[in-house]
Amino acid sequence: MSIGSPWMLLLLAVVPLLVVAYVLALRRRGRRAARLASEGLVPTSAGRRQRRRHIPFALFAAGIALVVLGLARPTVNLPVPEREGTVILAFDVSNSMRAKDLAPSRIEAAKVAARAFVEKQPSTIKIGVVAFGDSAVTVLKPSNVTEEVLAAINRLSVSGGTSLGQGLFTSLSTIAGKPLKIDDTALDSDAGSVNIGFFGSSAIVLLSDGENTTRPDPLALAEVASTAGVHVHAIGVGTEKGTVVQVNGYSVATALDADMLKEIAKTTDGTYDQATDAAALTGIYKSIDLEFKTVKKPREVTALFAAVGGLLLALGSALSIVWLGRVV
Repeated sequence: MSIGSPWMLLLLAVVPLLVVAYVLALRRRGRRAARLASEGLVPTSAGRRQRRRHIPFALFAAGIALVVLGLARPTVNLPVPEREGTVILAFDVSNSMRAKDLAPSRIEAAKVAARAFVEKQPSTIKIGVVAFGDSAVTVLKPSNVTEEVLAAINRLSVSGGTSLGQGLFTSLSTIAGKPLKIDDTALDSDAGSVNIGFFGSSAIVLLSDGENTTRPDPLALAEVASTAGVHVHAIGVGTEKGTVVQVNGYSVATALDADMLKEIAKTTDGTYDQATDAAALTGIYKSIDLEFKTVKKPREVTALFAAVGGLLLALGSALSIVWLGRVV
C-alpha cells in the first residue's frame, strides 16, 4: 500500500491523545463514584457493564483512525479482470503500392484506413504493425498507446516485391511474441496440421493489393493462422481495373487481386473489404474473441477507509446512547 498524502498521517497523533484523555476521565469518574458509593449515594456497577462501557470509545478511536488514513489517500494494488485482444496491421509495402488508382496512392489510402481504425479502438486492444514486401519486419510490437501505433504507420515506405506469406508469417510471430519456425515441407504437405499454439484473442488486418510475387504460399499460412484461431481481415487496396506504376525506370502493370485476399479471409473465417469503404475496418475488433485476464492495478481506497470509519463512528454513537445514555 502506498500513501498519496503522507503528511495527513500526522493527524493520527490525535488518537493516542484521545485515549489518554479517556483514561484520565475514567479515573476522575472512578474516584467520584467511589466517594459517592462510600457515602451510600450510588450502587456499585456490575463488572460486565463496566467492561462494555469501553466498547463505544474503542469504536470511536478506530473510526477516527480509519478516517485519517482515508485522508492520507491510500492506494493498493487490486486484481482487476480485464478483457484484452491483439490486432496486427500488416501493410503491403511493395512497389505496386505506389500506384495511384487510389488517391493519393495505394499506400497512403491504406494508411488513412489504418489510422481511422486505430483511433477508434478501445484501450483493451493492443495494436502491432508489420510491413512486408519481399520479406517482412515487425515495425511495432503490440501496444495500446495510440500515438506509438500512428507514428509507426506514418514511418512506412515502399520498395521491393510482395510476399503475402511472409507478411502473415511475421504477423503470427508478432502475435506469439517469439520467432516461429515453420517447415516449408510441412506447409506444402498439410498446412492445417501445423500447430503454433492458439491465439484466439488476436486478429490480423492485411492491407494489400493482393498481388503475390514470391513464396511462401499465403494460403498455406492462412491455414496455419486458422489453426491458431487467428482471423485474417483482408483490406483490398487498389482497383481491379488497375494502373501502371514506374519501378526502376520500367512501367509495370498492377491491379487489385481481390480473389487472393478473399480466399485468405475465407480460410481464416475473416472478412474482406476494400479500402475505399470508410466503414471497412470499424467492426473488425468486434469479431475478436477477447480473453479475460486478471491484472493488478493501483486503486485509491480513500472512500473505503472513510466509509468504514464513518460506520464505526455511527456504531459507537448508537451503543453509547443505548448503554450509557449519552453520545460520548
